[in-house]
Amino acid sequence: MDISSLISGIGGGGLTVLWFVVALSIIVAIHEYGHYIVGRWSGIGADVFSLGFGPVIYSRYDKRGTKWQIAAIPLGGYVKFKGDANAASGKDGEAMSEMTEEERRHTMHGAPLWARAATVLAGPVFNFILSIIIFTGVMMFNGQIGSKLIVGEIWDLPDAPYELQQGDVVTAIAGAEIPSFDDPEAFDAFAKAMPKEAVLTYTVERGGETLDVSGPYLNPPLVQSLAPRSAAINAGLEVGDVFTAIDGEPIVAFSQLKEAVESGEGRTLVLTVDRGGEVAEYDLTPRRVDEPQDGGGFVTHWRIGIGGGFAFMPSTETPPIGPTVLAAVGQTGRIIEGSISALYHIVTGGISSCNLSGPVGIAQTTSAMADQGFIKFIWTVAVLSTAIGMLNLFPIPMLDGGHLVFYAYEAVTGKPPADGVLRILMTAGLVLVLSMMVFGLTNDLFCP
Repeated sequence: MDISSLISGIGGGGLTVLWFVVALSIIVAIHEYGHYIVGRWSGIGADVFSLGFGPVIYSRYDKRGTKWQIAAIPLGGYVKFKGDANAASGKDGEAMSEMTEEERRHTMHGAPLWARAATVLAGPVFNFILSIIIFTGVMMFNGQIGSKLIVGEIWDLPDAPYELQQGDVVTAIAGAEIPSFDDPEAFDAFAKAMPKEAVLTYTVERGGETLDVSGPYLNPPLVQSLAPRSAAINAGLEVGDVFTAIDGEPIVAFSQLKEAVESGEGRTLVLTVDRGGEVAEYDLTPRRVDEPQDGGGFVTHWRIGIGGGFAFMPSTETPPIGPTVLAAVGQTGRIIEGSISALYHIVTGGISSCNLSGPVGIAQTTSAMADQGFIKFIWTVAVLSTAIGMLNLFPIPMLDGGHLVFYAYEAVTGKPPADGVLRILMTAGLVLVLSMMVFGLTNDLFCP
C-alpha cells in the first residue's frame, strides 16, 4: 500500500476515523471500568476515570470523590487510583508517605496483593466478558437454521423470477433430499453433488401441498459479505453483486469462483459482475492470505475477499441460551488462540509480518465492517476487544500483564521490586510498545 492509497482509504470508507474512535472508546471504557469497579470492590479508591487523554472536555465528580472525565484525544483511557503519581500507575511516594495506614490501604500501592492483582486482571477479563456478551447477542439475533429449510427473502439474481416463494419449506433440490444441518459432512456432499445449473427444481411444501418449482442454484456466486482491505473492496465490489463469468466462461456456483481464484495462484482474473441488471467487468488480482487452521498452524491461500451463502435468507429460530453462550466463549478462545499462533509464526518467520496491522489498518477494518451494517461492526468490536484483552496480558512492563508479573515476584519474594528497577522496566516496556506500534504502522504503509 502506497501513501496516496493510504490517505484515500482514511478519507473514505464511511467516516473511517469516527468508526475507529467509537469502537476504541467502547473497548477502552469497558477495560478501564473493569479496573475501576473491581478496585472499588477491593477497597481501592480512584481519583480519576478518564476516557481519552489530554485536555478535559467534560468532567464531573461522583459521591465517592472520583472525577469522571472525557478528554480531547480519544485514543485510550485510564484510571488514576489513589496513591498513583500519574495515569501509568506510577507510585506517588511523597503523597503515600503522608498517609495513615488506613488511608494507604485504600491506595493501589498500599492495598493487599490480592486486591491489586484482582484490580489489574479485571481490565482484560472485562474485555473478554464484553466479547462473549456481544458474540452471544449476535448469535441469538441471527438465529440458527431449524430442522426445516424455510425460504426467507430471496436475493435478486440475474435469472429471476423463480417460482420459489418466501415461506416455502424445501425438502429436496434437483431430486436429492436435503440432509440435516446437524450433519455438516452430509450437507457438504449434497452441495457438491448438486448440478451446476442456474435454475434447479425445488421440491417444496406450500399450503399443505407438495410442489416442484423452479429456483436458483443454492450457493450462487453472490457477494454477501466483503473482507476489509481486500482485493474485492479495492476493486469497488458491493454486497449483492453476482458473478456471472470468469475470463468469459459462465459460472453459476460460488464453488466455481472459489476454485478459479485458488487455482490461479495470484493470476489476475477478469470477472463479469451483474449489479441490479447492469453488467460490468472487473480485473481482480487475488492476494495471498495466511489462514489459521483448527489443528494449529497456518495455510496460505489466494483470496479476493468475499463471502457467499444461500440464494435466499433461510428462516431461523432463536437458539437456546446455554449452548449459545458456550459457543461465544469458544469463539473468544479461538480468537485468542489464533492471535497467539499468528504472533508466534510472525516472529519465527512462518508467515508474513504483514499479518500484523497497525492503527490505520485496524481503523480501515473497523470502518469497512461498519459500512456493511451494525451487526458486522459490533462483531468487529468484539473481536478487537478480545485481542486488546489478550495483548494487555502479555508480560510487558507498562501493560497489565507486566504488573501481574511484578505481583508474582512480590508473592514469591515477599517484597515488590525496587522503585528504581520498576522505573527502568516501565521505560523499557514503553519503548517496546511504541516500537510495536511503529512496526504495525509501517505495515499499514508498505504491505500490499
